[in-house]
Amino acid sequence: MPMFQKMFKGAAVLMMSGSALLAGCGADMQGSEQEEIIANLEQAGFPTNDILVSEGQVYVGRDAHVTLEASREMLQSGMQSEEQYRTTNLVGTGVRVICIVPNSSYAANSTLMSGLDRAIVNYNNLGLRFRMQRGGTGCNATISARTTTGAGGSAGFPSGGLPYGIINIGTGTASYGVAVVEHVVTHELGHAVGLRHSDYYNRSISCGGAATNEGTAGVGAIHIAGTPTTATSGGSLMNSCFSASENGNFKASDETALRTLYR
Repeated sequence: MPMFQKMFKGAAVLMMSGSALLAGCGADMQGSEQEEIIANLEQAGFPTNDILVSEGQVYVGRDAHVTLEASREMLQSGMQSEEQYRTTNLVGTGVRVICIVPNSSYAANSTLMSGLDRAIVNYNNLGLRFRMQRGGTGCNATISARTTTGAGGSAGFPSGGLPYGIINIGTGTASYGVAVVEHVVTHELGHAVGLRHSDYYNRSISCGGAATNEGTAGVGAIHIAGTPTTATSGGSLMNSCFSASENGNFKASDETALRTLYR
């Protein structure tokens, strides 16, 4: 059974060692921001080998984009404590309607659209304090659904009480069917509302290969009460890697985690 990384395929991904490769017009500003984000992540405790740069964006865990603002929040007073991180980097109580808005490229792909609609239903079936909808009015927060190359997806973590504003889904994901697209979209929306990979401490559980720890550092890897403390292959939709036979549905532990955080 083939396994896939959640990070989109085909990207030029560089493993960083604390400094950015600078080139081209305007690179000084971009590189300066990248260097600060990387420095902030390292200070917060993320291992250097878990910090990646792809197309000018900084990621941890292979698919979670970190903005400059979010990296600075991690270092605010008290951010190294578990409770504070949970409070600051989750979706705020004022957000009741999250609108997912596909761009034109995404909307043109019927399989991606069907997977998005099914992912929205996954969240709304849990009776959380926020509701998701595709477009429309009355939005307290908006997430743009965009396409990229390859199979898989990427997103980021909440900042300032709002969900992360973009999910990227590879067009190649559609070749595996609607259920796999539903799985990937639901997973990336999970990052956007604050969930980490359930097997962050050992990605080989779902990905195979050598054991890789994304890092805890008391930041963004906080155990959610009522959920297992260890991950199993196929045990969570938030596992790092996915297979070509996913059904797109939350597992019991995923439902417990989201209801604990947002009910």
